[in-house]
Amino acid sequence: MSQRLTYRRRLSYNTKSNRRRISKTPGGRLVYLYTKKPGKVPRCGDCKLPMRGLPAVRPKKLKLLSKPKKTVARAYGGSRCAKCVRERIVRAFLIEEEKIVVRVLKASKKK
Repeated sequence: MSQRLTYRRRLSYNTKSNRRRISKTPGGRLVYLYTKKPGKVPRCGDCKLPMRGLPAVRPKKLKLLSKPKKTVARAYGGSRCAKCVRERIVRAFLIEEEKIVVRVLKASKKK
């Protein structure tokens, strides 16, 4: 017959924050070890795809990490993925080019 296990904390419901696994002690007893929640990978704000180069950690652990581990050395690093940043840069460039073309056409019309 298997050994009965009891919770080691006050919370007595099977909730997400009360996850546990069974472990055998050196004395041969079976006890519950409480597992931490897995972290989620940060996602891009535009395309919602997981960001590369950033760790999947819980918010409390994220606070303890140094800045280089939380960001990427790029414009919008740690907030937008490289593909979306490239799109933004190209879009801004094309808008500026369009403005210049409109200005040149206006100038040529006046002549």
